[in-house]
Amino acid sequence: MRYRRSRAGATFFFTVVTHEREKILCGKENILLINEAFEQVGLKYPFAVDAFVFLPDHIHCLWTLPENDNDYSRRWRLIKSYFSKQCQNSHARLLTPSRLRKGEQAFWQRRFWEHTIVDEADFVSHVDYIHYNPVKHGLANSPKDWPYSSFHRYVREGVYEMDWAAGNPLDFKDNVGRE
Repeated sequence: MRYRRSRAGATFFFTVVTHEREKILCGKENILLINEAFEQVGLKYPFAVDAFVFLPDHIHCLWTLPENDNDYSRRWRLIKSYFSKQCQNSHARLLTPSRLRKGEQAFWQRRFWEHTIVDEADFVSHVDYIHYNPVKHGLANSPKDWPYSSFHRYVREGVYEMDWAAGNPLDFKDNVGRE
């Protein structure tokens, strides 16, 4: 069993939300763009995406960082910045004076939520939470029906059956996930 520790090389769960929960993430062009942002940032600052789900107004994902690095904040800043600079202006909103001073776009909430994965059970709970999230939000009847997640990779790897959680509502502990 591989335990994950709160240190460089640890695994982290994240929730990243769009500005004012604007539903911009699941258009085809923006899915491609957010994937591109992950790839480009990962070239300079590597990280493993263990699981993810892109929903219209937020992202949940699990990352494992290299052993000598724990700077996930830089990676998120660069991913958000890459997306914001490349995204079509049709999604831009009026900027507050504070955002103008800082040169920020209004695509993202400024902060994100992070949880350090403490052990295998915590990891599995968060992977399940991520893959079930589209069902929880009424966007799909089953995790297999949502195209913007790592669920199908987990099916190919034999972690899940294709019909996992289909028709069976799941309930997660209070310490799993964050909207």
